[in-house]
Amino acid sequence: MTDLNLILASASPARTKLLTNAGIAHSVLVSDVDEDAVTARYGTPDPHDTALLLARAKAEAVAALPEAEGSLVIGCDSVFEFEGEAHGKPWEPEVARERIRRMSGKVGVLHTGHWLVDCRDTDDDGGSGATLGGVSSASVYFAKLTDEEIDAYVATGEPLQVAGSFTIDSLGGAFIEKVDGDPHAVVGLSVSMLRELLASAGVKITDLWGR
Repeated sequence: MTDLNLILASASPARTKLLTNAGIAHSVLVSDVDEDAVTARYGTPDPHDTALLLARAKAEAVAALPEAEGSLVIGCDSVFEFEGEAHGKPWEPEVARERIRRMSGKVGVLHTGHWLVDCRDTDDDGGSGATLGGVSSASVYFAKLTDEEIDAYVATGEPLQVAGSFTIDSLGGAFIEKVDGDPHAVVGLSVSMLRELLASAGVKITDLWGR
């Protein structure tokens, strides 16, 4: 078997940091997927299914690139479900501020979709031809925030480009009281889910340690 190469189909610094901290060697390759077009194609999927659809779209788009030949590609996408609504990235300060005010003192569910595509040759590289995915979800309990705290957090710019308008591994972690479920799912990539998907492709996650 040739050397394994895992490609992360995501521009998220949190995801690549998580993989690095877990000792999983990888490279990053991002494609320009139109998320709105993907979800529109399937009507209005629920947050759980949306996360998986977008993860699959990202993984398959990168897997189609010449640079991905002979590699394993993992795509991820996170969607926050709150009071029956799907929340992606807010982008605008006012949108983030309004969402965080609503979330204050309440609980929501962060869904992170994962999709793995095995681009290795099935004859020469031991490839499985696998293309499969799964969703890891976790309930997130928020502290009761003051308006001053919300304004200060939004002013940092951190919540503007993350699903649900919060992080757990950076400044936003101060406002999260508890997580029920896989905490890595809240960061944006479940290492345990990745282990399961790799196993389905005939790869041990330990084979990627320190490569």
